[in-house]
Amino acid sequence: MAFSSSTKLLLITAFFALASWQQVIAFDPSPLQDFCVADMKSPVRVNGFPCKDPMAVTPDDFFNAAMLDQPRNTMNKFGSLVTNINVTQFPGLNTLGISYARIDYAPLGVNTPHLHPRATELLTVLEGTLYLGFVTSNPNRLFSKVVKKGDVFVFPKAMIHFQMNLDHEKPAAALSSLSSQNPGVITIASAVFGSKPPISDDVLAKAFQVEKKLIDWLQNQFWENTNY
Repeated sequence: MAFSSSTKLLLITAFFALASWQQVIAFDPSPLQDFCVADMKSPVRVNGFPCKDPMAVTPDDFFNAAMLDQPRNTMNKFGSLVTNINVTQFPGLNTLGISYARIDYAPLGVNTPHLHPRATELLTVLEGTLYLGFVTSNPNRLFSKVVKKGDVFVFPKAMIHFQMNLDHEKPAAALSSLSSQNPGVITIASAVFGSKPPISDDVLAKAFQVEKKLIDWLQNQFWENTNY
């Protein structure tokens, strides 16, 4: 069946329009009103949160006394702490496609490898020197760099990434903006070895090419330490 030139052009245009539309809907949907402050008490369950009555919205719905200028306690096994400001803590972010976080690092502290399934992350170093990077999908290329105060680094959406404070004596801190009201986080080590119920040790032993007793030990470590 032959197509005219105009018909071919129309089909090509339609194809690219469909592809662009699919790219658009892959992220948080754009709001259809000026704002949609989340009604956290509503029994309705939607993709996101239902809107609070706009007539009941006040300036305080767009404000959060997060005290992100204050250092956090990093006395834990990883030497880091992430303070999230997403729609759960800040209902005014609902439908706006953005959230925020402060990350504090003890000397040699690590924000362990993890990913955000729904967001790109833009990190700004507030204090200190960080070694950071992300790993691409197969064949798993690592992009890493040492960054200092005032530097900015971006972690693409759903890429495994990490940060480490290189200073042996001084703490470090960073601020991150994320392109979703609810980015989500999957910590790689705890997802693999600490899932509930656990992944079969036969599967993990084969995947990591190690003996099952090592897998059993790792799983026990994560099950016994609920703070992972």
